[in-house]
Amino acid sequence: MTMSEPAVPEVPAPVQDDANPQGDRRRKLLGRFAAGLVVIALVWGAWWLITQRGRVHTDNAYVGADIAVVTPLTSGAVREVRVGGTQLVQKGDVLVVLDDADARIELASAEAQLARAQQGFRQAQAGTGSAAALVSARAADAGQAAARRQAAQADFAKAREAYDRRRALVGSGAVSKEELDTARAAYEAANAQLAQADAAAAGAGATREAAVGQLRANEALTSGVNLGSAPDVRAALARVEAARLALDRTVLRAPISGVVTGRNVQIGQRIQAGTPVMTLVPLDAMFVDANYKESQLRGVKPGQKVELTSDFYGSGVTFHGTVKGFAGGTGAAFALIPAQNATGNWVKVVQRLPVRIALDPAELKAHPLRVGLSMNAVIDTREP
Repeated sequence: MTMSEPAVPEVPAPVQDDANPQGDRRRKLLGRFAAGLVVIALVWGAWWLITQRGRVHTDNAYVGADIAVVTPLTSGAVREVRVGGTQLVQKGDVLVVLDDADARIELASAEAQLARAQQGFRQAQAGTGSAAALVSARAADAGQAAARRQAAQADFAKAREAYDRRRALVGSGAVSKEELDTARAAYEAANAQLAQADAAAAGAGATREAAVGQLRANEALTSGVNLGSAPDVRAALARVEAARLALDRTVLRAPISGVVTGRNVQIGQRIQAGTPVMTLVPLDAMFVDANYKESQLRGVKPGQKVELTSDFYGSGVTFHGTVKGFAGGTGAAFALIPAQNATGNWVKVVQRLPVRIALDPAELKAHPLRVGLSMNAVIDTREP
C-alpha cells in the first residue's frame, strides 16, 4: 500500500498598510485636530496681545462710600422719628425731632438776660448825661462855698483887727470893758463862721469829686461802644445764640443725601449727645476699592480707565471708572493680627494693595450700587 504525503497548510499573504483606509483616516483627523489647535492658539494669542495685554484683572473688589453717621449734638427724649430704614432722604430733610421744652426755657432765660444787659447799658448812657450835669451843679456849689469862705475870711480878719485894736486901748481907759466884750464876741462869731465856711467848701469839693467819679464810671461803660458792642450785651447775646443753637439742634437733619441704614432710635427713647442713631449712605458718591496683587501694579497709575462689573447686576451692566490713587499700606499691614508671629516663622505671601476707583455718577444713577457689593475690576494700563 502506497502511503500519501501529508498536506501542507496554506499561509495567508500579509496585509499591506496601504490597503487599510481606516488608519489613513485616523491620521488625517489627528493632523487636522493638531492644526486646529495651533490655529486656535495663534488666534487666542493674537487676540490677547491686541485686546488684553496690559489689562490687569481682579475680582477682589468691593463697593465703598464716605457714609455719614447721624449723631445728636444735644441730649433729650425722642419726640418724632420721621424716617425708616432703607428710605431715601435728601440733604436737609428732618430725620429725628427731640423734645425741646428745656431748650425753649433756656432760650427764654437767655433772652431775658440780654434785655437786662441792654437796659443796663441804656441806663449807663443816660447816667452819663445826668452825671455830667451833676458835676456842673456840684462845681457851682463848690464855687459858691469858696466865695462864702472868702467872705467869712474877710469878716474874720476885720473882727480880729477890731478886737486887737480895742484890747490895746483898754488899759488907757479909752475903750470900755463893754465895748471890748462886744469886739471879742464879734471876733469869735467871725471865727466860727469862717470854720463853717471852710467845712462847707470842703464838703462841696468832696461832693464834686464824687460826681466826677460817677461820671468817669459811666463814661468807662459807654465810651467807644454802642448797644451792640458793649461787653455785657455781647456776653448776653452769646448766651442767647448758644441757647438758640441748642434749640435748633433738637431737630436732626440729613447732612447728605442718601439711604437710611442702621436706624437704631425709637420714639420716647432718651439719647445722649454723640450717640449714633442712624447712617446715611450716599448712592451718588460710591467708589470701589480693588485689592490688586502687588505684582499686578507695576503699570497702574492714577487717571487710568477701569471697567467694572458687579455680581449684583451681572456681566450685562458695565461700569466705567478712573483710578484715583493707592492706599497707604496693604491690608495685612493694618490688620489686627500681624502677618508674622513672634516665633520667627515666616512665609512670604503676595500682598494686596487697595486701589481706589471713582465711578461715573451717571452710571451710578442708572444702576445704583450698595456698600459692600462685590465687583470685578479691569484696569487698562496701556493708557499713560
